Amino acid sequence: MSDDARTRLLAATVTCLGRYGIAKTTVDDAAREAGLARATVYRHFPDGKEQLIAEAITWAVGQFFAELAVAVDGAPDFATKMEQALVHAHRAVDEHVVLQKVLETEPERLLPQLTQSAPQVVEVLSDYLAEQLRAAPLAPGVDPADAGEWLARMGLSFILAGGRWDLTDPAQVRRLVRHELLVGVLAPEALAAE
Repeated sequence: MSDDARTRLLAATVTCLGRYGIAKTTVDDAAREAGLARATVYRHFPDGKEQLIAEAITWAVGQFFAELAVAVDGAPDFATKMEQALVHAHRAVDEHVVLQKVLETEPERLLPQLTQSAPQVVEVLSDYLAEQLRAAPLAPGVDPADAGEWLARMGLSFILAGGRWDLTDPAQVRRLVRHELLVGVLAPEALAAE
């Protein structure tokens, strides 16, 4: 029950963040939404609201990337997987009710929370990409771990802010991935594959 209660509290807190925002979400809100006693919140999050919110945001980010991994699982090659990941992730951020609510009402409070989670997110994503790259045809001299970290950092920046790229346009995403992000990472024949 302990892990289940913790997960219920994290999910409930994310729901409350979308409903009330960071500043107005309380421990009581999360407990009520989870259908658990207030004391249960403090058993799992002894530092109270700040710990609960920080861990809920980290949990939500983890859920986001787990769903992303499932969404791109069937891609035939690494370049296509990157294309699908950018499109899916950018759309998911745009459609994420909680994230959009907090960005609209309390952007100054969200950045510190995301910054706290960022090193863990980059590390997990880097490791995932490095593992995927080990099975891909790499350009000479490319280290999968170094390339994985670079792609994780670049991918995250594009997911959050596409810059001059329209990440809703598959042709632009294809150019971004194959002519910018992966041009020095994958062997040329891997980039030409359709």
